[in-house]
This record gives sequence, structure tokens and C-alpha cells, in this order.
Amino acid sequence: MTTLTDRTHPDAPTTGHLQVHNVHKSFGTLEVLRGVDLEVRPGEVTVILGPSGSGKSTLLRVINHLERADSGFVVVDDDLVGYRHKGNTLRELPEREILKQRTNIGFVFQNFNLFPHLTALENIIEAPVAAQKRDKNEAIREARQLLKKVGLEDKADVYPRQLSGGQQQRVAIARALATNPKVLLFDEPTSALDPELVGEVLRVIKELAHSGTTLVIVTHEIGFAKEIADTVVFMDQGVIVEQGTPTQVIDQPEQQRTRAFLESVL
Repeated sequence: MTTLTDRTHPDAPTTGHLQVHNVHKSFGTLEVLRGVDLEVRPGEVTVILGPSGSGKSTLLRVINHLERADSGFVVVDDDLVGYRHKGNTLRELPEREILKQRTNIGFVFQNFNLFPHLTALENIIEAPVAAQKRDKNEAIREARQLLKKVGLEDKADVYPRQLSGGQQQRVAIARALATNPKVLLFDEPTSALDPELVGEVLRVIKELAHSGTTLVIVTHEIGFAKEIADTVVFMDQGVIVEQGTPTQVIDQPEQQRTRAFLESVL
């Protein structure tokens, strides 16, 4: 695993610095996020653990501006996500600018979210061509390289319904990488998979963890978290209860709520 010492090397990543500042989010009377602060430095892997309903997935969706925070804000490399300053207030960006900005923050969903009417290759080139206005032939070349990277070079012309769940999720990872994102978010990427398919997806994510891309991963795979994370965050009831190295949070948690959760899943 890459260490913090490795990141002082001249070739260490310089982009992908994620900062979440005092984010609150409610749905009606249900307060889902209650003042979340989080920093992920360039190239780091942060894994978020917590029980269902703790706010993990909502936090990812706020980071990508798929959900609007009620208060607080998110910054990637000094750029506000979803907003711009106008005087002393924040004004939401037009949708077209939000879509373009989102290409810097890749998102791999729990249920793949591939376009069913598009082939694997077409799914991957959609955002680079439509949102980033890149040359289609160039996008196709890069998409084929990404399919090879996730072990699916022979599936370019196959539709999602013809792929296993693990294959669909690997296409979804390739699609997220196609825009060269600064930050890549994973929302429980293996929870919708049959157990025998989990390993093939985790292998791809492990390779990404060594590539220098900033990763934020929500997962229940505790062993996986210990193996790849620089920082583990435990959330419950909309707040960060505890965070630190995998050894600190998983092996030697300080908080009783963290210990109780880990005892229930290990």
C-alpha cells in the first residue's frame, strides 16, 4: 500500500485534494448529515464505514453534487463543487457547468447505473464526448484501453444485460475513469454482487488504489478496507464518530459505537 511517506516523492499526486466543510443535509425532518468535515489529500484512499442510514451514501452524493447540501460546502483542488462565490453568498452553477464539473469527480454506483441501450464501449465514451467535448475516435481508443485495464477488452460491443454483475461493475469503473477524474467515489461497489463476483471488482479497485487517484470508498468489506485504506472513517447518525489509520479505527477503535459496529460485522 502507498504510504504517506511515498507521497512526499516528487512524482506524488498534486491534484485530487478533497475538502468537505461542515456539511448538513436533511430530507424533510430527517437530518442525514450533521456537520460533516472531511479532508482527503491527493492520492489518498479513504474508506468510510458505518451502519445503514448513517449518511455514508448521502455524503458521497453531496461531494458529487448529486444532492445539494443544506449548508456547508465541498472543495476539490480549490474549486467549489456546484457553486461559485457571488459577493458573500454562494450561487449554484448552471446545470451544464455542474455536469462538466462532475467529470472531475467520478462516481461508481452500487447498482452499476449503466445505460442499458448502449454497449460497454458506448457507455464509457458517453461522458468524454458529450460532457468534455473530446474527439470521439480518441475517446474510443482510450475506452478500449480502459476495458483492457479492467479485464474486459473482449466485451466492448456487448450490452449490459449480457454481462454478469461483476462485469457490469467493472465497466462502470472504466466509465468513471474515462473522464480522468481527480477524485473517484465508490458507493458500496460490491453490495449488489453475488459473493463469487466480489473479488473481481475488489481486484480492480486495489489496482486503482496504487495508481495515485484519490479514492473515497463506502464499503462493508472490512478486510478490504484494512488492506488498501490510508484513512478509515466511521460514520453513525450523520456524523463522523472516529477516523484514523486502519490499525487505529479497525484494530484499536477508541469509541464504543465503532467497537459495537465492528463486532456486529466481523
